[in-house]
Amino acid sequence: MKTKLFVTLFVVFMVGLLAACAQQADDALVVATDATFPPFEFIDEDTKAIVGFDIDLMDAIAERAGLNITYQNVGWDPLLAGMADCQYDMAISAMTITEERAKAFSFSDPYINAGQIVIVAIGNDTITGPGDLVGATIGAQIGTTGAMEADAIQDSVLKIYDTYEFAFLDLANGQIDAVIADYPTAVAFVNQNAGQLKVVGDVFTDENYGIAFCLGNADLIAQVNTALAELQAEGLIEQLVGEWYAEAE
Repeated sequence: MKTKLFVTLFVVFMVGLLAACAQQADDALVVATDATFPPFEFIDEDTKAIVGFDIDLMDAIAERAGLNITYQNVGWDPLLAGMADCQYDMAISAMTITEERAKAFSFSDPYINAGQIVIVAIGNDTITGPGDLVGATIGAQIGTTGAMEADAIQDSVLKIYDTYEFAFLDLANGQIDAVIADYPTAVAFVNQNAGQLKVVGDVFTDENYGIAFCLGNADLIAQVNTALAELQAEGLIEQLVGEWYAEAE
């Protein structure tokens, strides 16, 4: 009798525990990211986990603000569309704050400035900056500010890629003349392809990255901004910059 009672109580306990775990998982805020932007977010080849500057920052914010979060790796276009449709609670993905995007979803306060820069093959001495891109074939990832800048250059041919990885691969193979990308992303890819690629000229736009939110989520935005401001004051951004990317040589 006692055995049956114990078994019954154990089953009830386990059902309750599983239900609590399921409820806890359901309560997690979904943070979307396109893990193709090293050093900000990318897949660790050994652990297969999403890692990077943005992930460390978002984890620190969540811990400081007491938020339960889970990451969802999605492509760049679905990420933007999903945020506009409130499929995700937040997104952190080296995302530049723009007026157009701010109409579809909200942003946190800026956390880093990362303007656009030109990348070319190591042996290219003709292109030294954006002023030399007239008539050139330029690669950029779809939906990025790099693509917008490339498209605005006179007589240039914009070649769109799903990820910057393929754009830099084509650049290394001589299929395109240059790539325009966010400076930190450019540095990361150049460092990974030493002897093949180089950045040229100076950063030529003034851009700020922000965390995206579903429109109307003022309470969550306030929580994140408060935590972000505290972490910035404590020097976390500088620490992450030192850990995740260095100046291209």
